[in-house]
Amino acid sequence: MARQDAGTIVVTGGSRGIGAAVCALAARRGYAVAVNYASDQAAAQRVMREIEAAGGRAAALQGDVAREDEAVRLFETAERTLGQITALVNNAGITGGISRLESLSAEALRRVLAVNVEGTFFCAREAVRRMSTRNGGRGGAIVNLSSLAARLGGSGEWLHYAASKGAVDTFTVGLAREVAREGIRVNAVAPGLIETEIHAAAGAPDRAERMAPLIPMGRAGTAAEVAETILWLLSPAASYVTGTIVEVGGGR
Repeated sequence: MARQDAGTIVVTGGSRGIGAAVCALAARRGYAVAVNYASDQAAAQRVMREIEAAGGRAAALQGDVAREDEAVRLFETAERTLGQITALVNNAGITGGISRLESLSAEALRRVLAVNVEGTFFCAREAVRRMSTRNGGRGGAIVNLSSLAARLGGSGEWLHYAASKGAVDTFTVGLAREVAREGIRVNAVAPGLIETEIHAAAGAPDRAERMAPLIPMGRAGTAAEVAETILWLLSPAASYVTGTIVEVGGGR
């Protein structure tokens, strides 16, 4: 486990999939890790214990980022428990299930927008309040999780999800320009077909296997591959990179 003090990173939706991979890698890179979860406490604590067993520092912190009060509490608790926040990965997100537009319910649409868009706004706001040199912070970096669906459109499966990620892309570029002179870099990673639980959660557990032949590289990606890209964007190696959406999609 790396011992350098990189500050505290908040990873929303850190209990599984890409979020869990980011938590593990961030700990190895010297971050104290706030492993956020909405409901699966056992999974978040498992990630936390693995980090601690390897010599790192972590805390499993509950909070539905779509609720402003819970997002605020998440950051307050992370800072109080682990120390100054220097990085945020806005990973929490839902697909809202697979549906054509004519079958999409208002409830599903609202929930997708609440988690994927409002949650990203709330958490980025709390991070900026703490990181910005304008507010007395020491700077930092934010990575938002977008999706190739924002470019491809999600037709026939999840237009609602794709639209929410399009909003994340626009937000990323705009916020990056807003805080560029305040010591904060803001970027996004847009994964393509990745082998995680998101497909089963959407009701299509075989989706990654079924769609792999459509990818130029001939396979789905892994959560670890996405995590490596995210940690690069957070690192000093990407010190002149901001307002950028990096696609991790096997050439799709």
